Amino acid sequence: MSALDVILEIAKLTIPGLVVFATVYFLMKQLTSQLLVNRQMDQKIEAQKISIPHRMQAYERLSLYCERISIPNLILRLRHENMTVKSLKWGMMQAIQQEYEHNVTQQVYVSEALWKILRLARENMMTMIDATAESLPADATADDFIQALFRYLDEQEADPLLTALSAIKKEAAMRL
Repeated sequence: MSALDVILEIAKLTIPGLVVFATVYFLMKQLTSQLLVNRQMDQKIEAQKISIPHRMQAYERLSLYCERISIPNLILRLRHENMTVKSLKWGMMQAIQQEYEHNVTQQVYVSEALWKILRLARENMMTMIDATAESLPADATADDFIQALFRYLDEQEADPLLTALSAIKKEAAMRL
């Protein structure tokens, strides 16, 4: 047998082996890739099953937050006999801040835009309370302050808390 015959025999044996190896390698690579994609999809679906209830709970809590910092609810919870404007104002400001701090972790579950709307609503409420209290004469009563707050709310074109509640509802509807 000549060297050429030996080379041809080796080629006859190795070329089909290489073709089989390349085919198996290509198919295994594709199968592994597809299994990885399927596993990632399963993990994503599983994560959504877990995160959707958390998001819905966040929307519920933030809706409750908006209700709790509304002027009528603050007055119902905080007003006592013989309160001064200053004590009612500070009580309202403190209640708003405490509610905000209690719900600050909910920002993890909502969009940045929605959280910004909620922060602005809080800031608007605090500014409105402060400005209304400062606009009253020194001898004003807590009842005068309450009436001034309701007048201020009636004069506003858009209630920041209603805007925030609407944004919460829209985002929650989009996430379902």
